[in-house]
Order: sequence, then C-alpha cells, then structure tokens
Amino acid sequence: MLALGILISLVQSIYGQDSCMSKNSYGILFMAGGRYDNYRMCVASPAGVKGGSIADIMFITKHRLNDSHSLTFNLPVMRPVLFGVAFKMLQFEPELTLECNKLISERINLVTGPGIGISFHYGPDYKSDLSNLGESFFAMGPFLSWQTGIEFKKESVVKSVAGLKAFYVPLFAKDRSAGTVLGGALLYTYYF
Repeated sequence: MLALGILISLVQSIYGQDSCMSKNSYGILFMAGGRYDNYRMCVASPAGVKGGSIADIMFITKHRLNDSHSLTFNLPVMRPVLFGVAFKMLQFEPELTLECNKLISERINLVTGPGIGISFHYGPDYKSDLSNLGESFFAMGPFLSWQTGIEFKKESVVKSVAGLKAFYVPLFAKDRSAGTVLGGALLYTYYF
C-alpha cells in the first residue's frame, strides 16, 4: 500500500493536480478469458495442456487524477480464495492501471491504458491435473497489461465499464527455467 501511495503522489505531481481535487470510487470487476501458460497448472485443463481458461472477480479502487486520467487498483478476490480453499494453490495478481479516457458522448467515454502488477504462483506445473498433482513450487513475475473499453455514465458519474484486456507475465522460480503467460480477457466493472 505504501508503493501505491507513492505512485499516486508521483502521478499527481506529474499532472499538477491538487489532492483535494481527487475523487475515489469503488467497484467490482468481473473477468473471463483464456491464456497460454507454459508454467502453471490450469485446474480446468487436462495434464500437459499449456494454458486454459481464466476468470476472476476483483475489488476495484479508482482514484481520479483529473478529468481524463485515473489510477485503478485491482485486488483479485475470487481466484486467490477459490484456489487456496479448493486446490491448495496460490494464483494472486494485483494490478495498478493508468486509465486515460476520452469523451465520446454525454453518456459514454472511451477508456484505455497500461497496467502493471505482480503475479504470485504456488502450485504444480502444467504437466499436472487435479487427479495427478506434481510437485508444487513458488514462482513470481511482473504482470503487464493493456486494456481498452467503454465507460457508461449516468448523470456524469461512471456506473459501469465493458472492455478487453491483453496481458503478458514472465514467471521466474528457483531451479526452473522462466515461464511465459500470454492471454486476453473480457472485462465488466460495476461501480457502486
């Protein structure tokens, strides 16, 4: 959280914004897609398949920097809890996104921007499946993404966002060669 605070302060100073002009909003992000993954086991794929489906539900905190830029912090909830309880595995990928939006109409904005985060993994590799688990290992690496979508507003307040995300994750573990994760997902965020 300290790093998030420093990053917000840095971006605010770059854009010359006073902190009293900032506005926070909160929401829930639903994500579903697919990925190539030559490192981690996918619980929905057979043994030996490099990748599979991906889904998560995340808690979102959006910090408005000015009329056209925001920082959004995505905190994954569903996948870390489900994998931990049901499969005794860890897949946790928190992310910070810089969003740039452009007014399309009174009720719609185009929003796009890069994201950076960190990916944590603890579990078996892709050669495993639920009936034949291999040895678990810990890996981590940077989570890099780009997302584009449409914001839907009601009375000038953003109520929801529908979009697409592409992501790349190089993963590193002790005594193993590096892994590669490439994927894409559909996103829907509801702000409350």
